[in-house]
Amino acid sequence: MKELILSVIAGMAVGILFRFLKLPLPAPPVLSAVLGVFGVYFGGVVADWIMTNFIK
Repeated sequence: MKELILSVIAGMAVGILFRFLKLPLPAPPVLSAVLGVFGVYFGGVVADWIMTNFIK
């Protein structure tokens, strides 16, 4: 849980800094892009689970 809170705080700090510097945000601007990133991560987790449990 601590990692989640620290990552949100770090992300907010980066977002604030980029806005003050008038730079584009270094993140996808739409929800579908965020979900795509989640899908890539989740796919990796599922692949690890499959390899651990079924491929020996």
